[in-house]
Amino acid sequence: MTKFHQSTIVHGHLSSVNMKTYADLLSEAKARIRETPLAEAKALLDAKADVVFLDCREPNEYNLGRIPGAVFIPRGKLESDVEARVTRDARVIVYCANANRSAFAADTMQVMGYQDVTSLAQGWNAWVAAGGAVEG
Repeated sequence: MTKFHQSTIVHGHLSSVNMKTYADLLSEAKARIRETPLAEAKALLDAKADVVFLDCREPNEYNLGRIPGAVFIPRGKLESDVEARVTRDARVIVYCANANRSAFAADTMQVMGYQDVTSLAQGWNAWVAAGGAVEG
């Protein structure tokens, strides 16, 4: 892990603060969550399993296509909107373009008490490339 150090004044004393990079944060989030492989996610959708697909991409991305029936909550509104739209006992597969934002979202949802939440491995772009169903 790459760490940057910044000197700051804390309570009148010079202090060194560790700062993490985006890659550090992503790696840590991915270590705390589970990912659902594409083939498993496609099988769950095909079987009409009791699973919520949660799209955390931006509106312009969502409008170009999505997994059929997906709940749409942009990553920036997740914390404020998810409780009203997805129950904590639901099985949830979160996805975004490349499985980065969805990793952060799944991590956050776990902190919020969602116990069966995963990130779609490889994300929406891989879903489309693998022939996954698309709506819109």
